[in-house]
Amino acid sequence: MKTALLIIDIQKDYFPGGKNPLVNPLEAAKNAYMILQCFREHNGHHVHIQHIEEDPNAPFFAKGSEGSDIHDSVAHFEGEPIVYKNEVNSFLNTNLLEILKGWGTERVVITGMMSHMCVDGTARAASDLGFKVIVAEDACATKDLKFGDTTIPADHVHKSFMAALRAYGDVMKSSEVIALLAGEKEK
Repeated sequence: MKTALLIIDIQKDYFPGGKNPLVNPLEAAKNAYMILQCFREHNGHHVHIQHIEEDPNAPFFAKGSEGSDIHDSVAHFEGEPIVYKNEVNSFLNTNLLEILKGWGTERVVITGMMSHMCVDGTARAASDLGFKVIVAEDACATKDLKFGDTTIPADHVHKSFMAALRAYGDVMKSSEVIALLAGEKEK
């Protein structure tokens, strides 16, 4: 099955010292990197997705800011495709669908940030567009959320969204994704 990797919004503002730090972003980025390296080593299709806010006063990811840069842990190499977006859904108002169709993609592996926003929105849209979806849950990160007087810990936010995304595809560990893809290569 023709598979493409999506690396969504693994950007500096989500890391310690950034304007919108998440919980455990380094661990998630390391897992995303493992999958990315597998795709690179086997000439697999992969695309970096970078959220850019046009407003220079945006709270984070402001165009031209260091915080909007892709984090070094999953550095974008020259020649690798990159999609710029300013919506939650990585397909909305971008050329992502065109890129994936051009590759003949049937399935997407999703990694990135934030679990409850762009990962969720992109996974649901990918499914709606007819792609098989795999979310590498340990290659995604989020943050604590507040609702009224309640603070929902990042771990609960993440697990709730991963549980819900099982209605749209498979949710598995990065090591399971790599084993699945390796097993398919052997056939």
